[in-house]
Amino acid sequence: MKHNLIITGISGFVGQNLENYLNKQYVLDGVSRSKIDNNLSYKDLSKELLSSYNTFIHLAGKAHDLKNTSEEKEYFEVNTELTKTLFDNFLNSDCEVFIYMSSVKATADEVEGILDENHKSNPVTAYGKSKLAAEQYILSKEIPENKRVYILRPCMIHGPNNKGNLNLLYNFVSKGIPYPLGKYENKRSFLAVENLCFVIKELVENKDIQSGVYNVADDESLSTNELVKTIGVGVNKNVRIFNTPKVFINMLAKLGDILSFPINSERVQKLTEDYVVSNKKIKSALGINEFPLSTREGIIKTIKSFTE
Repeated sequence: MKHNLIITGISGFVGQNLENYLNKQYVLDGVSRSKIDNNLSYKDLSKELLSSYNTFIHLAGKAHDLKNTSEEKEYFEVNTELTKTLFDNFLNSDCEVFIYMSSVKATADEVEGILDENHKSNPVTAYGKSKLAAEQYILSKEIPENKRVYILRPCMIHGPNNKGNLNLLYNFVSKGIPYPLGKYENKRSFLAVENLCFVIKELVENKDIQSGVYNVADDESLSTNELVKTIGVGVNKNVRIFNTPKVFINMLAKLGDILSFPINSERVQKLTEDYVVSNKKIKSALGINEFPLSTREGIIKTIKSFTE
């Protein structure tokens, strides 16, 4: 069995962590838009070249732009059309495994209850729609018996050097600034990048795992207040949580939509919304009861990386 992997988006946050996770056991080659750091370019991905690899991991994509400055067509060009081209190349090659990094946003921007893989997809944003369109294209194709195809829908990923909403909360806590959104009671899922890398490694190695769509999330969901307290543990600081009236928070968020504030409407929504994702299907497929890192362990590991 060949153990050669080719990975798009290897210079991104997930790609760098995945490379570090796998490079001791596999021969890895990266793909980027231009030939830098010995990476291949997309023009290099011929049928013959892909046939020399066992697994094709497609991480590259246009991330959700929180400032809403991107045009809709940019999402579809990268997240949909590029994926369609790469997947066609995979089908025409001898490469055996294709792993596509989609997102839970491909199926729902807001969640009531617990989001599982049976949810009827109804994305609202261009980001989610473009991811779903790529999924639908992949699922529309007949998969040869000798190939396996996995669509992964991770929830909010965090890890070393992550610059997402954890970084915003980290800035609050590490500077001793009280967290003002204590009145909001919510639950949401997170995903440590190390757990995601674990899932990908298992999919590469275990031929018995069926092709399909899989949500990926840590085992436990946390409220944002619990998350802030966990960050406090990570930076060894006492946390102050203020129960600021929601009306005042909403006013600040509206101003943040116009001015350069730490919070805006979308960030407040992300910090306070319910978004609980089921990981039962992927854990059943992997034959495990829990992921290597607990939610709190993963978050503390991420936060500590900010101080190193």
